[in-house]
Amino acid sequence: MDIQNAQNVQPRYRQVALAACFGTFLEWYDFLTFASLATYFGTLFFLAENPVTGLLASLATFGIGMVVRPLGAALFGSLGDRHGRRAVFIATIALMGVTTFAVGLLPTYAQVGLWAPLLLLALRILQGLAMGGEIGGATVYLTEHAPAARRGLYTSVLQLMGPLGVMASTAQVVLLQSWLAPEEFMEWGWRVPFLVSALLLAISMKSRMALHESPVFARLRENHGLAKAPLRECLRDRRTLGRMALLFCCISAGGSLLFFCSQVYVPVFLKTVVNMEPARAGHLTLAATLALFPLTLLAGGLSDRIGRRPVLLAGLWLGALAMLPVFWGLRQFAASPALMVILLLVPVVALALITGPQTATLAELFPARTRYSAVALPHNLAAGWIGGLSPFMVTLIGSRSGDPMLGLAYPTVLLLLAALVGLRFLPETRNSPLTT
Repeated sequence: MDIQNAQNVQPRYRQVALAACFGTFLEWYDFLTFASLATYFGTLFFLAENPVTGLLASLATFGIGMVVRPLGAALFGSLGDRHGRRAVFIATIALMGVTTFAVGLLPTYAQVGLWAPLLLLALRILQGLAMGGEIGGATVYLTEHAPAARRGLYTSVLQLMGPLGVMASTAQVVLLQSWLAPEEFMEWGWRVPFLVSALLLAISMKSRMALHESPVFARLRENHGLAKAPLRECLRDRRTLGRMALLFCCISAGGSLLFFCSQVYVPVFLKTVVNMEPARAGHLTLAATLALFPLTLLAGGLSDRIGRRPVLLAGLWLGALAMLPVFWGLRQFAASPALMVILLLVPVVALALITGPQTATLAELFPARTRYSAVALPHNLAAGWIGGLSPFMVTLIGSRSGDPMLGLAYPTVLLLLAALVGLRFLPETRNSPLTT
């Protein structure tokens, strides 16, 4: 079957998109539920002398899950390039779902002492490995099925799964906090979002079991063009290695910094620095997150018209220049919900300009035979080591210096560097063939 024809079969693409996106939504829901409850986990799982120390321990555990993502990327990326995307999809979603459900069953520090944080850490590591395999695979799989002329728009839907996971986990926590007394939520209510993931896992597994192999990978296999050692091949090819470095320093670093600052750190900042009630902080975060849906689709479609490069660069520069003013404004105008929403929308727009064309760009940068490995490793390095640790680093710098705003210099400087690297080295990839 001709690859281009396969890409234009819309019912099949909808099936592929549904399966890929639902699984990615589940993984983001699972992963970010922990972040939504970071302030509670500091008390539940760690023996801390003060709330800041407990919060830092909780955020560090969240960050460990991000740090191990590159290991999952290397493992599952190599498997995906050698044996196909479908089997890896099933393995990563199963691992993520089971470990997340297990978090909901964990005993607390008050019940088992040091075993509580150790068990939590072990499950976070397994979650991180699964995430490392999922993100790059979903990017490659979906892009290889998308019609070339509308690749940016069609693949941007995958990037909605991050904010959708944030929205679902945050909404669930907000509802539980509204329905339960604080003592009830601390005793058992926090477990509910993790236990609910068992149902989502069952639905996701059913949809992914129905998937067929990527047409690009199927053609490679038919022509005996598969790489025997894809990661080694990536590292030995100068052009591929250079683009992996660009992906790490620019696109993925910038996108992950904006995502974790605007979607993960914002509720922490509102609760701990602005001293806002958790329910109100959740409502404001949800309002900003909702805006990501149309904005991401618009940015993906725009990249099909004017190119990936100008859209990506606009997002990087806006994020770099707006980070400090936005968080300064959140402290100054906490009494005005309208102004708070407007401020929160600024980094959301910057994030959408990056994530909209990101899925298509990542796959377009690399050759088919090593695409999974070439996308997964640098993307997860950036998301794990730069983006994933940013809430912890921002909180740590802010607490050590005594000024929360000083901590925000960390993502600001890195975003400026990403924008400068992109301005110099980022190529235009729109309409690049995916079969070579």
